[in-house]
Amino acid sequence: MGILPRSSYYTRDNRQTAALIRARQPYLVKNIFTGIGLTAFVISVYAFTIKAVAQDDFSDVQIPDAPEQPPHTPHTGATTSPGQISVSGRK
Repeated sequence: MGILPRSSYYTRDNRQTAALIRARQPYLVKNIFTGIGLTAFVISVYAFTIKAVAQDDFSDVQIPDAPEQPPHTPHTGATTSPGQISVSGRK
């Protein structure tokens, strides 16, 4: 049994053959218009989104005052959290 001949639309140098160019020719213009249409759609959605976000106005939102903090007292005492040893407890 012999080796089957390699059938491809590309040459050994990965260049298109004349058959591939002829096969793709009817779709070339359609593909270009489709690509332009998709690109225009993506750019328009992006521009609309940026424009819509830029119009947000938060001047009518009331910002609450900061909650009152209890006065901080200096840390006096040898309180420890679990897993810690107080400094005064060491020898």
